[in-house]
Amino acid sequence: MASIVSTPSKIKAWTYTEYGKSAEVLKLKSDVKVPQVKEDQVLIKVVAAALNPVDFKRMVGLFKASDPPLPVVAGYDVAGIVVKVGSKANKFKEGDEVYGNVNEFALDHPKQHGSLAEYTVVEEKLLALKPKNLSFAEAAGIPLAIETAYEGLERVGFKAGETILVLGGAGGVGTLVIQLAKQVYGASKVAATSSTAKLELLKSLGADVAIDYTKVKIEDLPEKFDVVYDAVGNSEEAVKAVKAVKEGGRVVTIYGEVTPPAILFFVTSKGSILEKLNPFLESGKVKPLIDPKGTFPFSQTLEAFSHLQTGRAIGKVVIYPIP
Repeated sequence: MASIVSTPSKIKAWTYTEYGKSAEVLKLKSDVKVPQVKEDQVLIKVVAAALNPVDFKRMVGLFKASDPPLPVVAGYDVAGIVVKVGSKANKFKEGDEVYGNVNEFALDHPKQHGSLAEYTVVEEKLLALKPKNLSFAEAAGIPLAIETAYEGLERVGFKAGETILVLGGAGGVGTLVIQLAKQVYGASKVAATSSTAKLELLKSLGADVAIDYTKVKIEDLPEKFDVVYDAVGNSEEAVKAVKAVKEGGRVVTIYGEVTPPAILFFVTSKGSILEKLNPFLESGKVKPLIDPKGTFPFSQTLEAFSHLQTGRAIGKVVIYPIP
């Protein structure tokens, strides 16, 4: 396991040693050990990482029962460069530019050492080569959101010619559900909800109908849809979602309580999903969306979490560069 660079023994990483709000418990440590590379893993020099709501939900202790022991290095999404390869890993070589979600299961015993660090280790099966046309920052914002978007559409058997309503169309997952439904699955109509200021964005992503949820009640829409994808995930939205679906239609939600016939799922990360969708990213048919505030440098990760937690972020909140 020779390495193309000499890896430091101690690195900087955003770590929490107790549960609580990110602003209070997340600290930048400079003496974190580089995790050992197991035989099926690669060591990545992290160039960019993205934040996800699951990060701060874990931090406040919502999923303690299946969490690893503290301290935890936060972060799921990563884009970076392979610097060391495990003895049985043969998919990537040193120097490869890769991206992925470091946790195979979002909530079932995720890693103690996540992506908000200078280096992280990841099973090679969770990674794919970074699309050549995307920057590290753009690539970092894709994995967890696109895997969630794709898996939700698969779970409800979405197919060409069907109609779909996306609740929360301007968020990290919602922006990708719109694009996948249209570009990958061949939806006949995509409707999506957002606040007033984001309606034009929804149309630019491919939504045929952009609905202002501050003015229109979802349950009062005259048209019903084959599938409703609730990318917001609060119980109030989930109840509304069921009222917007055709008889015999399907509803999928990513978080919170569900009202039948809606189904709830937690994403399973797979590099094979990223590989399958890479051609759509490389052709520009599916585009990553970084929040208009731009990227946040590694030192401003707390500010980035603060912005994400307002619930007003558009697309993905990305940490870049990571020195």
